[in-house]
Amino acid sequence: MPLLHLTKIAFQSESPATLRAWLESHAEEARLTTRYLPKRIDEMEGGSLYWIHGHQLVGRSPILGFQETGQGRYWIRLEPRLIAVRAQPKRAHQGWRYLEAKDAPPDLGAGETNALDAMPPAMIGELARLGLI
Repeated sequence: MPLLHLTKIAFQSESPATLRAWLESHAEEARLTTRYLPKRIDEMEGGSLYWIHGHQLVGRSPILGFQETGQGRYWIRLEPRLIAVRAQPKRAHQGWRYLEAKDAPPDLGAGETNALDAMPPAMIGELARLGLI
């Protein structure tokens, strides 16, 4: 069981559905470029990248590994799928951040929906800022 995951903003993604479409359009694996290799890489074996959209964690993509690009950067290699998780408020940040396994939201079951899906992202962000959700 992984001890650690990553979080990242789904930048330029209009919705979780467009994020899912982007991931699925990469047949074998999706890759994100990062300047720095995580120092705690050994703790992430079997971990996932949790996506932030509209001030909440909306899904995860299992991490396949990390690879040098040959240009002083690294790729975060991901499975090309988005696994829906129980929505959990999360502030926006630049780059990626660590997420402890104990703090990661559970996956949604078949037919289960997020209660926060009905709320506008701006309202979720404001409620999260106030510490109400």
